[in-house]
Amino acid sequence: MNILRKIINYKKKKIIFDKKNNTLFLNHKKKTFFKSRIINNLKKNKISIIAEIKKASPSKGILKKKFNPINIAKQYIDGGATCLSVLTEDKFFLGNKNYIKQIKKKYNIPILAKDFFIDPFQIYEAKFYGADCILILLSAVKQKLAKELYNTANKCGIDTIVEVHNENEMAFALSLKKSIIGINNRNLKTFVTDINNTINLYKKFNLKNRLVVSESGINSKKDILNICKKTNIRTFLIGESLIKSNNIGIKMKSFL
Repeated sequence: MNILRKIINYKKKKIIFDKKNNTLFLNHKKKTFFKSRIINNLKKNKISIIAEIKKASPSKGILKKKFNPINIAKQYIDGGATCLSVLTEDKFFLGNKNYIKQIKKKYNIPILAKDFFIDPFQIYEAKFYGADCILILLSAVKQKLAKELYNTANKCGIDTIVEVHNENEMAFALSLKKSIIGINNRNLKTFVTDINNTINLYKKFNLKNRLVVSESGINSKKDILNICKKTNIRTFLIGESLIKSNNIGIKMKSFL
């Protein structure tokens, strides 16, 4: 059984528990500002970094031993991050939904709830904790469910990133008109990253009229400039190269 299937099987059981043990009170009128913040940067021809707060991963283990999400958020914000991505999956990535709430109490910055969304309930939950955006991972859900998650997010007034890895997923992602498209450079079978995946899919589908984020494998300003030169993409989700850095602030500024 591959790691993605293990995570999804665990999530199914976890959601049953969460539904029984949570009462959610949502403010549907509260507007999110994830997508609009990025669009404002694009109008000014500015690079947007979505900086990821992640303690661990199934492939790399613990990424940050001294892990304090509030301190990490401060370093990202001070370094010029446009948005944050917060891992909330608890078993395989050692995340926590409360990290979003804790960060929001201190900082007015848009936050992506990075998790494996397989039930609309999770979207209501994400908004309850303060998320501005959720991730729809097309490699983890069927198209019918992806559309349901997308529609639920729109109803809640929460932005979406629909994440693709290949041409088949991209063809469907284009039908979710309001969604940001996230192109993941990581091969889910080998876990090898290659930023050419972003460049190739962008050109193949002529994505100049869509808001696109390049995800994974961004290790330096050189990688960013390479993608910028060959596409109109100006938004990047960066995780491991930031979180594993000895000085997050300096590393953050080096990308910008």
